[in-house]
Amino acid sequence: MLNKFGPSGHGEAQVQYLDGDFRVISPGTFVRCAITDVRIPLDELKYWSVDLQEAYATPTAVLQRHHPGMVKPQA
Repeated sequence: MLNKFGPSGHGEAQVQYLDGDFRVISPGTFVRCAITDVRIPLDELKYWSVDLQEAYATPTAVLQRHHPGMVKPQA
């Protein structure tokens, strides 16, 4: 297995999300947000769910997944 600083490919990485860290299983340069499908560069990945094993691009995306009724639509 590779860690997040190991050699990287040029596509989507396969990542195992851990408590406070993540492990790169298959090399790549990004993962996709589970809510918005936005590409998240691995060096900018800050938000994920260990239980659901998915990444999020923003704190709002986290709220949309875990508390959908709390996020108000933007005008």
